[in-house]
Amino acid sequence: MTSNCLHKSMKNGCVKPFPNTSSKTRPRSHRPFGAKRPTLRSAPSASCSSVSGVTTQVAEPATDAAEAQQPEDATLQLHVQVITNMEQVSQREWDSLVSAQEEVNPFLKWSFLHILEASGSAVAEEGWGPQHLIVRNNATNELLGVCPLYLKGHSYGEYVFDSSWANYSHMMGKRYYPKLQCCVPFTPVTGNRLLLAPGPLQPVVMKAVAQTLVTLADELQVSSLHMTFPTGAEWATLGALGFQQRRGIQYHWENNGYTTFEDFLSDLKQSKRKSIRQERKAIAKQGLTVKRLLGSEVSAELWETFYQFYLTTVDKKWGSAYLKRDFFHRLGSQMGDDVLLVVAEEGGEVVAAALNLIGSHCIYGRNWGCRPDKEYKYLHFELCYYQAIEEAIARGLPRVEAGAQGEHKLQRGYLPNFTYSCHYITDPGMRSAVTRFLEREEHQLQYTWQALTLQGSPFQKGRTLSNCSFILTCRSYVPYK
Repeated sequence: MTSNCLHKSMKNGCVKPFPNTSSKTRPRSHRPFGAKRPTLRSAPSASCSSVSGVTTQVAEPATDAAEAQQPEDATLQLHVQVITNMEQVSQREWDSLVSAQEEVNPFLKWSFLHILEASGSAVAEEGWGPQHLIVRNNATNELLGVCPLYLKGHSYGEYVFDSSWANYSHMMGKRYYPKLQCCVPFTPVTGNRLLLAPGPLQPVVMKAVAQTLVTLADELQVSSLHMTFPTGAEWATLGALGFQQRRGIQYHWENNGYTTFEDFLSDLKQSKRKSIRQERKAIAKQGLTVKRLLGSEVSAELWETFYQFYLTTVDKKWGSAYLKRDFFHRLGSQMGDDVLLVVAEEGGEVVAAALNLIGSHCIYGRNWGCRPDKEYKYLHFELCYYQAIEEAIARGLPRVEAGAQGEHKLQRGYLPNFTYSCHYITDPGMRSAVTRFLEREEHQLQYTWQALTLQGSPFQKGRTLSNCSFILTCRSYVPYK
């Protein structure tokens, strides 16, 4: 990749790539879909200097009369790097951008992304080649933005499913992998994907970074670029820039100023309130006790037990164990205050557990597991849903997000919310096919929402599903070119 491949000019907030003057295009080899987690032995962007020298041109905001006299063609130069592991950027710098966002999301912290790499969970050998984007002010070296990015050889561990796209690409005689994925691996949690420094230039830098991602995809000659679980604001911005847009539904619990779990129950319809109380009473009747532990309170032995529970859940669901044993041990020791492990004991022995992470505004439920030789009625609901609600109330947090899917959560006080993703497909024919797919999927999403509305809210009259905004429109998808 040439050092000047990502030069672009931007004036008055409009990003325009320089025309591609190269007439040479490397032929794309076909690689059939279906192999499980293929290895990416060598990413095309192997060094920190492979992407550099991004130039943007903006009108700096004038703060006094002297600054107002600055030339109109004043430029802000952005230096862009692709790094292949988190150790190539300082934890202090990365986390300074995480903490500058409206919400502090633990999955975006340097430690979490580093643990995924150091444990061997999200590495090239597992089909996740780190290609994180680092954006600096070229004049001052100030860090202006970062973006967790991976070169992927498969579609596992994403929770926004595009395997049908890969199959169609295979039928068309085109390869779908590798692709670029902007996300947190194995984590269906909404959060900033473009972590930018606050300030008047943030919207301009966001557009420049978005264009850089597109140019990087073109230069690497991958089939596509995907940004999964971005914020609604990022989704809208990238959609306006031409990314294809997609939505999904998750179920989240919202804290309506509760001080106790009983306060929450009092907001529910009588039938739902009675059902939840019966489910919780069943836990004690089965001789189980429940504890909530911070990561720093979890022993190495207990982490080993939880890892075995995790494997049991994976086996039951015919899934893949993406997370390595070392991931859980590192998570507890390095992010102890951000980790909440809810455990159930029978006769002093841990028989089940649920892993959560704690953000500034939310409890995030992630993994759970139970002894394979026993079944405990309603234990999953207690550990994964009700204990998370209790912890959120105790901490005064606004939300609980208990993971992907699960319409059964609705009857337990978790209401539907949108999730988002943005997609850039390089091949025009494939892009048209994806557009048709997304239009059909959007209609199905509307039908699902209508069905949920008919099913009704578990809350009393004051809180209904109609309170959740839903736009019954299909967006016209415009190629990003």
